[in-house]
Amino acid sequence: MSAALAPLRHRPFRHLSSTGTASVVMADQRLVRGARTRHKIARHGVDVASLEGLNGLSIGRLAADLELSKSGIQTLFKTKENLQLAVAESAREEFIKAVVRPAQNAQPGIARLRALTERWISYIEAPLFAGGCFWAASLPDFDSRPGKVRDALLFHRRTWLALLAGELHRAVDTGEIAQLDMDLTLFQIDAVLNAANTALRLGESDAASKVRRAVDGLLVPPH
Repeated sequence: MSAALAPLRHRPFRHLSSTGTASVVMADQRLVRGARTRHKIARHGVDVASLEGLNGLSIGRLAADLELSKSGIQTLFKTKENLQLAVAESAREEFIKAVVRPAQNAQPGIARLRALTERWISYIEAPLFAGGCFWAASLPDFDSRPGKVRDALLFHRRTWLALLAGELHRAVDTGEIAQLDMDLTLFQIDAVLNAANTALRLGESDAASKVRRAVDGLLVPPH
């Protein structure tokens, strides 16, 4: 061993003092509390946005609803845009848990497409969010406003449509349904689901059965 390295063998380990250990623990606890508070704020923000759109969110409104300080929320999110992005991500996570993940138990193709449709109906029939579909309420605020929030909402929408498209492709490829205009069929399914959200919000209780009939009419068996 070289003389330059030799002293390292005899260098004692440094141990945190009890004060240092306590400081680390307290810092960790603050991080956990901060994460929990952030999650609570974002999740409540989803309910508010589903009623009033993402543009209706304000730090003051959320602080009043949750009995938190405005400065505390400001510290966690910094800007309204960051708050909106966190709320959109919270909505996406809840949607995946309620709609997408349970449908993965169904067989790929028609069965999974129907499962996704049924889970979506449940998502708006017994609303996961206070005002129904989060994206139906939020997209109109940002469809013509370029920026990070619009990009996030658009990404969520495209991901959902790609999921439906994948099951449609499988159904065609395995011969479960006849060849079809994929883009048009996807557009029609999307339109029917969004129409059902509006209808249910207006008290039209037969909207769910109309969705099922409309989707069934698009999935024609091969001749």
